[in-house]
Amino acid sequence: MNTTLHELLNRAKQRAQERDLPYLGALTPDESWQLLQTDDTAVLVDVRTHAEADWVGQVSLSYDRSCHVEWSTYPDGTRNPDFVAELKARVQPHQIVLFLCRSGVRSHHAAAAAAEQGYIHAINILEGFEGDKNEHHRRSTQNGWRFRGLPWEQH
Repeated sequence: MNTTLHELLNRAKQRAQERDLPYLGALTPDESWQLLQTDDTAVLVDVRTHAEADWVGQVSLSYDRSCHVEWSTYPDGTRNPDFVAELKARVQPHQIVLFLCRSGVRSHHAAAAAAEQGYIHAINILEGFEGDKNEHHRRSTQNGWRFRGLPWEQH
């Protein structure tokens, strides 16, 4: 099914209203991939640590369609004080920007911080790259970008 950009943005906005989100909205991994396919100016920002991207994998997109801006640093887990400056150096405030982390929590905070800085099309990717843990405390087994079979790679 071909979903239009307008329909995807409306779906994201509806979730924002339902969940009282401080940014444009939220999309599932599949919806996010559809949006990236529909709008060639949209950008995906992976906010996981560099270690996570290296060890677990990352979304496969061309260089101009994705970037990596850590929300928190490894190994101490402190918030990246340069997050906003690094985001502004890579993404324009008028662009649609999709934020991705492991499970959707850090990307929620990143989308909120971006919206505070004037990013009017900030969207959180629900479920994240690895998704929720199952009953055995393992990720990538029930939801998330990888589980859904969307493009990713490991270096």
